[in-house]
Amino acid sequence: MKRLVLFVVALVFAFCTTVMAADKAAVPAAPAAPAAVEEKADVKKEEVKKVKKAKKAKKAKKAKKDEEKAAEEAAPAAK
Repeated sequence: MKRLVLFVVALVFAFCTTVMAADKAAVPAAPAAPAAVEEKADVKKEEVKKVKKAKKAKKAKKAKKDEEKAAEEAAPAAK
């Protein structure tokens, strides 16, 4: 009896899945405007460049701070 119930549930699931897939395939998607896609890509590239530049500046600032700290630690040892 349990197997029969599981089999029926599996059949219903499979049927519903195929129906949903058929509905999605029946409605063609409107093609996106190529200019809008290129514009979005340019905007994303610019954002990525800004983020990379900010990370690079932050890393350089940290390196400079580490160098100053190392110089301060070395200076008292020299006296």
